[in-house]
Amino acid sequence: MTNLLDEIVRVFDIEIEALTRVRKALGPAYAQAVQLIFECAGKVIVTGVGKSGLIGQKVAATLASTGTPAIFLHPADGMHGGLGIVQKDDVVLAIGKSGESDELITILPPLRTIGTRVVAITGNADSTLARNADVVLVADAGIEACPMNLAPTSSTTVALVVGDALAVALMKLRDFRPEDFALYHPGGQLGKRLLLTVGDVMRSGGGNPVIRLDATTREMLLEMTSKRMGATSVVDADGKLLGLVTDYDVRHVLERGENLFAMAVADVMNHAPSYTYSDEKAVAALELMEHREKPFLLLPVLDRETRKVVGMIHLHDLFARGL
Repeated sequence: MTNLLDEIVRVFDIEIEALTRVRKALGPAYAQAVQLIFECAGKVIVTGVGKSGLIGQKVAATLASTGTPAIFLHPADGMHGGLGIVQKDDVVLAIGKSGESDELITILPPLRTIGTRVVAITGNADSTLARNADVVLVADAGIEACPMNLAPTSSTTVALVVGDALAVALMKLRDFRPEDFALYHPGGQLGKRLLLTVGDVMRSGGGNPVIRLDATTREMLLEMTSKRMGATSVVDADGKLLGLVTDYDVRHVLERGENLFAMAVADVMNHAPSYTYSDEKAVAALELMEHREKPFLLLPVLDRETRKVVGMIHLHDLFARGL
């Protein structure tokens, strides 16, 4: 009976060996391919059939998300009008282990007529695909991890890594930064951390609890409860921050046995509260609130130029936005 763990280890070993084999054979063509794509005035069109096509879809997605405009075109679709998307200034990245797939070979002459440049990723340097490419990236994986040496396994792993290597090298050439990555990934945590500002998350307008210094403590409690923040900013006549009252401050008064309703707001509030600015990164506010022995649940938000209170941000709101 086959030892399943041994079989899994065997697959790992074969595919690692395939990657090592290709890495040792790397040559100037790889740098030429990167330069050709970098200088491309159009887009990259990735194509391939079967498992190579699936790898091609992933490579196209990686290129597009890291600053290189790219799409995937199936050769069969290309044969029936899809080639209309290809323009002379584009670069076609064609993936094919054998380099002899009928659909892939069929679209090569039209690509030549259009005038686009072709970069081939193939395990067969003598293939029709290789002979019709401007740059050939030979990625010969040797044997497949499939015990019959038939199912694309090692070869698709190699093609995937070659595609990743091209994408990463292009990122370096483009000086692609985390801010650029965030722009293309606004839904991911990195995107949110780099793009979201306090102003995007804060409660403002009618949802922002604010009272004047001359308000009564009854008015103070009403503002705290009606805005469902458990706190309120205290401002002067110009809307500038004078203090902050939280549930904790109210409880502290009650625990001392004092008559809250006989007190002035100034007697209850924190006269030197922490705050943040509306144009600050939301993640910076999160760090300010969390990285303390006793974390803040909320912060008043000021406009950086006028110093007026424009909102309030709650820790739960930051968590809810995925930060």
